Amino acid sequence: MAYRSLLCGLALFVPAFSAAAVEACDIPVRFGVSEAAKAIVRAACDEHRLWYRPFIDRDGRIASLGVTEAESEHLADNGLIAWQRVAGYWRESGTLSPMGAIPGATSCMQSAGNRYTDSDCRAFLIDNPWSAAFISWVMTRAGVPGFNRSPRHIDYIRAAYQGGANGSPYRLADPGAEKPAPGDMLCFLRNRSSTLNYAGLIEALGTGRAGNWKSHCEVVIGANVGGDRTLYLVGGNVANSVVMRKLTLDRTGLLELPKANNTQATASITEQGCSPGHEEECNLNRQDWAALLKLTATAPAPALAPEQAPASQSATPLPPLSDEPTPVPPTH
Repeated sequence: MAYRSLLCGLALFVPAFSAAAVEACDIPVRFGVSEAAKAIVRAACDEHRLWYRPFIDRDGRIASLGVTEAESEHLADNGLIAWQRVAGYWRESGTLSPMGAIPGATSCMQSAGNRYTDSDCRAFLIDNPWSAAFISWVMTRAGVPGFNRSPRHIDYIRAAYQGGANGSPYRLADPGAEKPAPGDMLCFLRNRSSTLNYAGLIEALGTGRAGNWKSHCEVVIGANVGGDRTLYLVGGNVANSVVMRKLTLDRTGLLELPKANNTQATASITEQGCSPGHEEECNLNRQDWAALLKLTATAPAPALAPEQAPASQSATPLPPLSDEPTPVPPTH
């Protein structure tokens, strides 16, 4: 893990922000936040700590990175193994069963320790994005009632849309018009030929065109902590890890939406032309942030043991997912 120290050192060259830096996960959630939101933040932050607190800074650069999904390295508790933890996200969220027809999925259902099933499982983890499985795991761990657990983000975006103004446990909102708060989720659309924003997403959901659109969601764990005008998100399968992302808020607490790439709103910085001569294309925060999922549930349901975790609502085995893991910028 020698490269972890190298990447951590890159943060020294990031310009300082005017407000004092904070460890958002170490600060108690503000007064008035619901118990459901507290449980979501706690689950997401606990995982972020396990992965050595990697983060993307306000300029959209990966400032530090610990272990990644397929490694046999221990996480920060010196007990859990990185790839086995990711397999647990799939199993314990109930999102692995629908993937049973995909090579390696059944191996991830087995206990670790057999070199044949371990190899198959690790291949599955690399080939199939797990960001939605991570979100589903967080909601399972937090006991969020009625959450539409799925290996695809678009499924719970759609569920929030269909629930309308009183949708539960989330309702769909415009990230340019409503303030994000702990327990909410912020989502962007991926690999579109043009930027759609909230209005375009609503139109697509209303006409049924959204289908299995590629998307990505992250959990809000803090907003304007200590008056720093920063939104803190935690997501899985970002740079193949569990990563915190920092975005800028305006003076009113609304998100200052980073302008997405004009040609393709995608997480792939290599496809966007990131290079030493085009540093502006390397900003991982420049996405089509089209959906804010506002938490409406106020109290968590009784926590389920891992073996009792509910299965995904999709009973039909799914084809390989089209979402791609967020690539890691070259370090050499």
